[in-house]
Amino acid sequence: MKVLVAVKRVVDASVQVRVKADKTAVDLANVKMSMNPFCEIAVEEAIRLKESGIAEEVIVVSAGEDACQEQLRAGLALGADRAIHIQSDAELQPLAVAKLLHKVVDQENIGLVILGKQSIDGDNNQTGQMLAALAGMPQGTFASNVVIENGEAVVTREVDGGLQQIGLKLPAVVTTDLRLNEPRYASLPNIMKAKRKPVAQITAEELGVDVAPRLSTLEVNDPPARASGKRVGSVVELIDALKVEGVL
Repeated sequence: MKVLVAVKRVVDASVQVRVKADKTAVDLANVKMSMNPFCEIAVEEAIRLKESGIAEEVIVVSAGEDACQEQLRAGLALGADRAIHIQSDAELQPLAVAKLLHKVVDQENIGLVILGKQSIDGDNNQTGQMLAALAGMPQGTFASNVVIENGEAVVTREVDGGLQQIGLKLPAVVTTDLRLNEPRYASLPNIMKAKRKPVAQITAEELGVDVAPRLSTLEVNDPPARASGKRVGSVVELIDALKVEGVL
């Protein structure tokens, strides 16, 4: 079984992002970029499936500018067998990414697609669901456990009421939650080996996908500063203050 893992290049989680002066976007100049943390979990799960003998090959794929190859090499260093870079300089929105991944799934005869449930930049939580709809595959989102057996993926999902377990006939799409696993660190030998692993390049045009943005950003602003707290002398004053603020 081939496992396809989608990874995204995002601003590193430790970076304090800043808005451009013209408020058109986030300032990415000289900012540290990394693999999306949820994508790291997806790569780790795919590698574990390969180590257990369930997956024959793990392929990492990313769509975007040439700099995305840095994150693809990171995925290869973690244990993926090969990588596919879908080159595009356009602003790729979730629907466009889902359409691109759909083409790759068809071409590679993929048995399982694993994605992070969302990216930490857009927080859209849409690509996995859109891909499943386009490909006609069953989906298991917010996975905290995945077991592959008898041609089926048994996925434990984190939902508002607790945990839900569902069975998905393969091929299927799974999106990962934080508690699925703990991603490993790439060793130096594996980092060196990753430099020799193949990274295929293909353009969105060659895949026949229109990636023109459907949505436009009107303005980007910093979140409002947190207001200072208030001191109250008693529980009664606290309740009155909460009523005034509209909490109660």
